[in-house]
Amino acid sequence: MTGSGKTEVYLEAVAECLKQGRQALVLLPEIALTAEFLTRVEARFGARPAEWHSGVTMTERRRLWRMVGQGGAQMVVGARSALFLPFRELGLIVVDEEHDTSYKQEDGVLYHARDMAVLRAALAGCQVVLASATPSLESWANAQAGKYGRLDLGARFGVAELPDMRAIDMRGQSLANDRWISEPLAQAVAARVAFGEQAMLFLNRRGYAPVTVCRACGHQVGCDDCDARMVEHRFLKRLVCHQCGATKPIPTVCPACGVAGRMAPVGPGVERLAEEVTARFPQARLAVLSSDLFGSARALKEQIGVIAAGGADIIIGTQIVAKGHNFPLLTLVGVIDADLGLQGSDLRAAERTFQLMRQVAGRAGRAEKPGLALLQTHQPEHPVIRAILGGDEEAFWSAEAEERRVSGVPPYGRMAGIILSSPDVALAFDFGGELARRDAPLRRIGAQVFGPAPAPIARVRGRHRVRLLVKAEKGVPLQAALAEWLGQLKLPANLRLAVDIDPQSFL
Repeated sequence: MTGSGKTEVYLEAVAECLKQGRQALVLLPEIALTAEFLTRVEARFGARPAEWHSGVTMTERRRLWRMVGQGGAQMVVGARSALFLPFRELGLIVVDEEHDTSYKQEDGVLYHARDMAVLRAALAGCQVVLASATPSLESWANAQAGKYGRLDLGARFGVAELPDMRAIDMRGQSLANDRWISEPLAQAVAARVAFGEQAMLFLNRRGYAPVTVCRACGHQVGCDDCDARMVEHRFLKRLVCHQCGATKPIPTVCPACGVAGRMAPVGPGVERLAEEVTARFPQARLAVLSSDLFGSARALKEQIGVIAAGGADIIIGTQIVAKGHNFPLLTLVGVIDADLGLQGSDLRAAERTFQLMRQVAGRAGRAEKPGLALLQTHQPEHPVIRAILGGDEEAFWSAEAEERRVSGVPPYGRMAGIILSSPDVALAFDFGGELARRDAPLRRIGAQVFGPAPAPIARVRGRHRVRLLVKAEKGVPLQAALAEWLGQLKLPANLRLAVDIDPQSFL
């Protein structure tokens, strides 16, 4: 449960581990979390733990690597790669917010830090704690099967109450084309600000607008190197591709039809939402929390500290605000588009939406003031929206688990994604087709091959991407069969192949 004091519970375990003279590792999903967390640990143990993440300088990393190997660093707080530090006497690994998708490394060496933590703990003979208010279905299923012990914290810490959660049915709201805050939500925000409390508006879309369209010919501005629409970032005064990072100036003339002055942003991003908030609440102090608006992790940490101390009335944020930040004055959370995550073919879409909405709502009412979460939705009768509002988490997990069990997909089946990429689309498809025809090693273990098919984002950084999906039953030796299957063919020079066991993303 959000706000139930999970951190306090696992810090007790850390204290016991340190008392025994062994080392402890706490993994966190987001750099922005570490400032508040490190301060809390320092207050608790009287010393600051060692940090390991991308915001740490190379000199510091070298020093920490040596200290860990020599047993000098007793407690390390870090991102997923901290798992590979040369611990001398590891006694405990804590994976905080274990459901978080950023624990999966999606490029280079593909691994899931949660699963790797369990393996590392088994090899080191140490304990592992997976902490989350909204666990992944994998961990929930392991606990149901008795593989993991389960500890439930069924009440919020102290006097704090879970926020009241309600839906705003957007089908009954009349909004202008460039407006996204409904009247009931606007009134609720105004009331909270008038009381000297904070309100948060959540929209899981970075930038100003997700698409820039020519009103004359309908052309949508895309990336030159990817099959992705470019997102307008007004603060940067540029269009940005969220796949490869390429940028270009915002065009005043349509690149397709040459008509000037008809280029228009379509759809909301957090920057555009900020414009609407400024117009509607001119007296309110506004803070926008989005990872691309801060030059460094340190700047983001500082802004979070300012907000927690009451330096803003209205906070606008992407999923970065859903992670364990504690804003004592925050009593209202408004979700601008609760339906956003329900679209798409991802098998975890329902699970992720449920987790994200519960986590975001959990930011409200963490002190003695009661919280309210309002979800703007066009589908209030959708099973996931109903489960979020009803708050019956066990019923949601059971229903979701049953659907996955019937389909034979993770965690009740095995999956592997094969991603082929090449500048030559025909080469990638031909190689994928040949692989699919030579599937005898997979058929022997009862596995099926689907594809080849273009990836949903079919081109990234100028390389065409083709996917195959392998589906197998839970207990079969999938890795060995994959190795035999892929070993039948030699890779052409300009073709890359990546194997993603239990893919978290299907893009």
